[in-house]
Amino acid sequence: MGSKTRLLSLLTPIQLLQAFFCILLALTLALHAILSSTSTLLLDHNIRLALSQHRIALFSLLWCTLVALLAYLSTRPRPVLLLDYACFRPDTDRKCSYETCEYFVRRSRRYNDVSEQFMRGIYHKSGLGDETYVPSFIFQNDYEAKMQSALEEAEEGMTAAVDALLAKTNVPASAIDLLIATCGMFAPCPSLTSFLVHHYHLPESTTTYNLSGMGCSSGVGAIDLAARILKSSRKIRYALVVITESISLNWYFGDNRSMLVTNCIFRVGTAAVLISNDPAKRDVAKMEFLHSLRTHHGADDASYRAAYQEEDDAGTVGVALKKDLIRVAGEGLRAHIRLLAPKALPWSQLIQYAYHVVRGWVRKGDQKQKVPDFTTAFEHMCVHTGGKAVIESVGRLMQLDDSVTEPARMCLHRFGNTSSSLVFYELAYFDAKGRIKSGDKIWMLAFGTGFKVCSLVWRALGDSVMEPDNPWKDCIHRYPMKTW
Repeated sequence: MGSKTRLLSLLTPIQLLQAFFCILLALTLALHAILSSTSTLLLDHNIRLALSQHRIALFSLLWCTLVALLAYLSTRPRPVLLLDYACFRPDTDRKCSYETCEYFVRRSRRYNDVSEQFMRGIYHKSGLGDETYVPSFIFQNDYEAKMQSALEEAEEGMTAAVDALLAKTNVPASAIDLLIATCGMFAPCPSLTSFLVHHYHLPESTTTYNLSGMGCSSGVGAIDLAARILKSSRKIRYALVVITESISLNWYFGDNRSMLVTNCIFRVGTAAVLISNDPAKRDVAKMEFLHSLRTHHGADDASYRAAYQEEDDAGTVGVALKKDLIRVAGEGLRAHIRLLAPKALPWSQLIQYAYHVVRGWVRKGDQKQKVPDFTTAFEHMCVHTGGKAVIESVGRLMQLDDSVTEPARMCLHRFGNTSSSLVFYELAYFDAKGRIKSGDKIWMLAFGTGFKVCSLVWRALGDSVMEPDNPWKDCIHRYPMKTW
């Protein structure tokens, strides 16, 4: 009896349904044969013929209905649920104020006076506060980032976020069978997923993916990848997505202005997200995945080189943020929302948008281009926290009020640009404020090198609450504040 129970536990619901249909078909054919032989002895030819035709029609209808039901259940996508997430917040002694930055720059003696003055101006205009976090090498005496510093930074952030996530979801590590890790600028060997598999003793059957080189959009892209896999899977699965970035080995020690900007705005941050396609988890899940969109504009030369890792004239490697980055981001966002609008906007907004497009075409482009009101489609927006100029550009292009971009501005002030994990620090801001209500739609928007624009759309399955591990828990009372 125990072996039969174990065998049934290995079968998916669809496989059990298929077995049931096969048994039902066998019984139907057997019953048909019995009735046919019996009716041959008792009834005349005309009655037998009529009964046979009716039985064939009835059995055919029944079988077609069962096959159609099986096909529907086998092919419909499963719901994708975000069970929970966690954001890493380093210790207090890793906070980096303006004075700390200036002290590090001067004591390192790696920059000339012009570069120091340039970074001072960028920092004051960046919108960052004095409580962002930097890697530990900033506080060391040799002021040199090494491989060990990068490994410690990645391992510290990932383990802290994953530990907090598994603790509050009560999902054992052994249940995870899909693992995705993304880090744009750091790809060690063994990989980050190998470290996580080793650290948490994940099953040998765990499917792993490592994403790199995608910049700030990789977090949203990793969630999109996990959602696509879970929707198409016929078995219940749990996916762990770990989103981080490495500052240590990518701190720029040179005098190229376009590369110095990254030192002023990028800071430490990691997020871990657990999602599943188990419908039984709907009652405990935070959000349900609705749809996503990823657009890639790398075919254009300016877009491809807008944020580009290269060597400066002295041979020092850095990431250059070109002057036309904001223009490229604006053009990429325009193309992106043209594709997103039909999926997300209500009919009233679509009709208005179509009317203005047609009127502008009739008037040969004299009419100013109409931007749809996306606040009619989403109650909350996690706008890309790339920097002050990026947030202002998105708000201006989409005609958003300051109240809509408030979470992005506050997140930039408190945590800086944490790269790929930034949208989850914004989501934590909404939860800390208790703003999300059941049924609300949330839009996550992120840009990335390449140049890419990525969107995720969620529906909240419950009201947001302040949890003990929320990174805003001890400072949310000070926000919002005037940051620029």
